Amino acid sequence: MSGTIQNNISNQSGSIAVAPAGLNWVSDVVTASTVTVVAGNGYWINTTSNACTITLPAEAEAGDNIIIVDYARTWNTNNVTLDSNGLNFQGNDDTYTVKYSTDGQSVNLIYSDSTKGWIPLEDDVVAEVPSPPPTQKGIFAFGQISNNTNISSLVSSSGVISADVNGVGTTRTQPMAVSFGGDKGLFAFGTTGSNVNTRNLVNNSGVVAADATGAGTAKSQGAAANYGVGRNIGIIAYGHSGSYTNTANLVNSSGVVGSDVTGVGSARGVLGAASYGGDKAIFAYGYAASPSARSNISNLVSNLGVVGSDRSGVGTARSGVAAASYGGDKAIFAYGDPGNSNLVSNTGVVAADVSSVGTSPRENLSAVNFGGDKAIFFGGSGYGLSNLVNSSGVVAADVAAVGSDRYNHAGCGFSTSA
Repeated sequence: MSGTIQNNISNQSGSIAVAPAGLNWVSDVVTASTVTVVAGNGYWINTTSNACTITLPAEAEAGDNIIIVDYARTWNTNNVTLDSNGLNFQGNDDTYTVKYSTDGQSVNLIYSDSTKGWIPLEDDVVAEVPSPPPTQKGIFAFGQISNNTNISSLVSSSGVISADVNGVGTTRTQPMAVSFGGDKGLFAFGTTGSNVNTRNLVNNSGVVAADATGAGTAKSQGAAANYGVGRNIGIIAYGHSGSYTNTANLVNSSGVVGSDVTGVGSARGVLGAASYGGDKAIFAYGYAASPSARSNISNLVSNLGVVGSDRSGVGTARSGVAAASYGGDKAIFAYGDPGNSNLVSNTGVVAADVSSVGTSPRENLSAVNFGGDKAIFFGGSGYGLSNLVNSSGVVAADVAAVGSDRYNHAGCGFSTSA
């Protein structure tokens, strides 16, 4: 409203500022793939034909309000993504992805302050939280050539493997590797002839740090994967520590490896592990009980890092397999002996065998993610080969790798910058 000040006891003059009479609903339905919205407005977002990225204001004040609504109940088919445009969203900076994907959803946003930024006052599905930017690059390190090595090779955001980088840390074979903190990595455990619990951190530029004392029982031949909201923490599990084991070690967002956690499921080694479903992980295949007893069992890991019991195996029992996530929320196990591949859905269901593309069988290779939603398999006993996996889980033909042929190495992702 506007008008003159009444009951002016002190005889001061002035005007009442215009006050909003409720939210203004923009009459034009948004059908474009992008739109920039303004505080104080409500918007109907129609994603029948395409997804839509909504850019929030670059500046905001406490109490600023914006509402967006699924006009045609199609947000599950074509998602809505919010770009916070330099401001925070629920305390996360604008490198995080905020996506809404529920049909019929509406989102009522209120700006708080520079710390928390935009906060959904109501959003129908509370579980819709910001997702961190995906890992773009990878690193393979340690392993064997003719002898144990500590060389590393970086993987670009387009899946190109670099030449050898001079090694850092104790030369060893059969370590485990996992990302942490969203953009860094960790190599842990392995064997020099005797098992060790040494760890080496990798910064977000792919530089491997010197040895640090590890935690937990020294072991080798295990596997590791990320889990949790944001997938910025990890789990290392199974392996060999004098005999096959099922113990696990959690890795926090600062790269600290926790002490042993009592294991669940069949003790085994030389298996694979990968993330799936956005916040969970799966371990599968490997040697169980002895090197003559290959397995196809799998164990799911919850988004709290709890390992589930054995699940009946799918596909050919094998060892020396590698695994990685792809497509943002799915996983693939491939190669090993005998060589096949198996896709894992975003609910953790392992599919039947698919004949591997490229040279197979080959054992004791490794795999990492790159480019946000793709993967690469590299190496294997006697082979310096790599195979790219696209965002749909399709494995490509062999590519001659750059750098030394090696096996019994490990790999993980790092960097959120391409």
